[in-house]
Amino acid sequence: MILGASLQVSAPLGQYDADKLVNIGTNRWSFKPEIGIGKALGPLKLELSTGITLYTDNHDFFGGKTRAQAPIYAVQGHVSYDVGAGLWVAVDGTYYTGGRTTVDGVEGNDLQKNTRLGVTVALPVNRHTSVKLYGSTGVSTRTGSDFDAVGTLVRYRWGGGW
Repeated sequence: MILGASLQVSAPLGQYDADKLVNIGTNRWSFKPEIGIGKALGPLKLELSTGITLYTDNHDFFGGKTRAQAPIYAVQGHVSYDVGAGLWVAVDGTYYTGGRTTVDGVEGNDLQKNTRLGVTVALPVNRHTSVKLYGSTGVSTRTGSDFDAVGTLVRYRWGGGW
């Protein structure tokens, strides 16, 4: 069994102009502590993690207002099966809720309650290189994640291989 923790910190970097409603930067900090647990049962691996994203306020929002955002709570699970020689498949699920914003105390209609499912296949190329194919879709969406995604990536691993 493996137990782990992480902390992701996002600084208020990027271009920000308080006179524009849409910006590249957010003019705020965010912090995401996360904990997870994993257990291998032979070639089957089970993982579960949970986290919360916390945001500081943007006191220089469009028109000199203050924009705040409630925390976003998330839980995700993964079930993967190791076929062998670097080939594996996984099914993933994510649920998150929260994140409602307020501007000068007025609540927005942007509470998030979303569920997503995905699948990943890792194909070995050689001892150090693999290609991952993945896809995901929104299962239930209140705000913001009603989209499908597909992709591929090449991964190179230093050190020991299979």
